[in-house]
Amino acid sequence: MKNRAIFLDRDGTINKDVGYPSDFGQIRLYPFSVEAIRDIHRLGFLAVVVTNQSGIGRGLIPEAALRDIHERLGGALKRQKAPLDKIYYCPHHVRAAVPKYRRDCSCRKPKPGMGRKAAAELDLDLRKSYMIGDKVEDVRFGQAIGATSILVLTGFGRRSWTALRKSARPPAHVARNLRTAVRWIARRENRAVRPRA
Repeated sequence: MKNRAIFLDRDGTINKDVGYPSDFGQIRLYPFSVEAIRDIHRLGFLAVVVTNQSGIGRGLIPEAALRDIHERLGGALKRQKAPLDKIYYCPHHVRAAVPKYRRDCSCRKPKPGMGRKAAAELDLDLRKSYMIGDKVEDVRFGQAIGATSILVLTGFGRRSWTALRKSARPPAHVARNLRTAVRWIARRENRAVRPRA
């Protein structure tokens, strides 16, 4: 049986969106994020981050610095029993200042590249997976990979909902934050959140 994932945007969903953080000290987790990620695992899903990081291509943050942020973020969450199973990021942008990152790639959300890579590496059933994020691109990414998309109202969520509410393809659900989004998934799956073995 294939695995199922709850894909998570990073900035504005797990932590506050502060622009282009270049150091882990700038990362501010929302107070509900740790318990929400624990609940993802209690429900039997993998927790997989997919994040656009064009700050690399724009020359605002070295790729090594982003990797350090992700390593430390993953370590901090793991110590709180809320591990991330994988973090995928896209450093590209069509107008990137750094030439090697200047391209119209298939991995920048809303395109499905990161989801397809995760499916191959983690043996995922994308159609039985979910995507949670605060931007229009997150919702469209989830739809592009065949997952169920949820918009959270943290970060850019309220602005995104204004753009999406009259769309022909709205998200499956709009949640106050990551924790309430995961609780909605539990209800939809008709499953209780159980402690992880």
